[in-house]
Amino acid sequence: MKHLYLFSLILFCIFSKSVVAQTEIHARVIDSITQAPIAYATVSFNNTSGVISNDVGQFQLQINTPITEQDSLFFSCLGFESKQFSAKTFQDSLVVLKPKSIELNEVMLFNKNYTVDEIMDKVEEQLDKNYTASFEKSKLFFRETYESTILKKSVKIKESTIPEFNQELTDSILRDVPINSYHYTEILGELYKNKTDNSADTITKLDIIKASELYDKNNEMTFEAYEKQLNDIVKKRVKRDSYFKIKSGWFGTTQDIDSTVFQDHSNTKSEAYIEAEKKKEAEKKKNFLKYRKRVIHNLEKNSFVNKDSYLNFIHKSNRYEFELLDYSFLNDQYVYKIAFKPKRKEDYKGVLYINTDDFAIIRVDFSNVKSLKTFKLLGVSFDVYLRKGSLIYAKNKANTYSLKYAEIEGANKTGIDRPLKIIEKNKHVKGRRKQNELSADIHFIATNRSKKEMVVFENETITEADFNAFTEKADIKPIYQPAYDPEFWKGYNIIEPNKAIKDFKSIDSDQD
Repeated sequence: MKHLYLFSLILFCIFSKSVVAQTEIHARVIDSITQAPIAYATVSFNNTSGVISNDVGQFQLQINTPITEQDSLFFSCLGFESKQFSAKTFQDSLVVLKPKSIELNEVMLFNKNYTVDEIMDKVEEQLDKNYTASFEKSKLFFRETYESTILKKSVKIKESTIPEFNQELTDSILRDVPINSYHYTEILGELYKNKTDNSADTITKLDIIKASELYDKNNEMTFEAYEKQLNDIVKKRVKRDSYFKIKSGWFGTTQDIDSTVFQDHSNTKSEAYIEAEKKKEAEKKKNFLKYRKRVIHNLEKNSFVNKDSYLNFIHKSNRYEFELLDYSFLNDQYVYKIAFKPKRKEDYKGVLYINTDDFAIIRVDFSNVKSLKTFKLLGVSFDVYLRKGSLIYAKNKANTYSLKYAEIEGANKTGIDRPLKIIEKNKHVKGRRKQNELSADIHFIATNRSKKEMVVFENETITEADFNAFTEKADIKPIYQPAYDPEFWKGYNIIEPNKAIKDFKSIDSDQD
């Protein structure tokens, strides 16, 4: 009995320590005057690890060590006075920051009265020093949101010699195509960077700690069912050795039939087929890591630091007009607030926030001034009409600047308004080659929006040997979620999800 009591006591102590050592803080940061939410506010624990508030000022901070009386929470944001709280007693749901007013004379005490062109020259001169290329390891959280909205979906069957391919079937398929579809990807990991070389994918390695995908799998199941139904019709009505002639308006092309349509794997248990499926699954897992690593890497690659970036206002500053708007305040540092816009053909305008001491750009907000890519010909159209975002930099342990937060939004619109005719022909049958014909008018318009967010919690300099020694685990696979689960990321620092993510769930998720 005594041993049982001691054992229980030990378990209680261990459990108690684990509870005390994990504290999760949720709150919202707002402006003291306007009561508006403050996006991108930095929330840090003892000015070391921390997070950034989302677009509506909300944040979630996980503290995995016991909190003492000496520990503090720090809140700061561009243009606002910093605020400090005791971490042990903090229980607020709202954090109110007061706008910081700066007198011009206050800034001039520390700086020469530079013109805006002189400031931009200083930025370029200090660029290599402020953003030194080295080997780094960053602990980060990344979220990508993808939304597709169908504005128009119409297929009118004009002629069909295959009875099953009729207007009724077409309408039923179109009814099941969702007007809105969403896909969310979230990754917590450590990114190993070789910043001395920006020429290939091999300069980054990603260690995924945890990953999830949030979308409606029912849509996939619906499309798979229709694919099987259509394949069954083709196998029944179309000859194995036929070919298709496809015409749309003035244009036509010829396409041989894919013979795999006629193959039935439903009862196949051959080793070759099983191995092929295994290979396909392995490739899918590998591609998740490779693709997400490339997307995360491109957030930094497309920054103003790199010469090949679309944000070329430093390296090609003669193509832009700059205006000194004001002075602001961030983390006890004064910054120049400078607007930029293209003189002629460049694509972006925005605002720069430049440290008055070392002329480092610590934040840029930008948006496109015109469509970035357009195409319109014979009923087919494509328009990339939006790309905007914010990049925030902070000093690292090496006293240079590293990317702290990135948010990039993009959108495009696609349209098809054309006739389509598909003719089955076969040269191996007697008589005329034409076997079947399907003609229709297609009218389809859709918009696609994406949003990429990344916050870096920790940044440290590593050696080339450290970089080379790390080997990626290529079999990492995201965990599928049919609905938002607040417990999934419990115990981890992440970007607080917005309302759309929290409200998302698959149609049948309640029944799973």
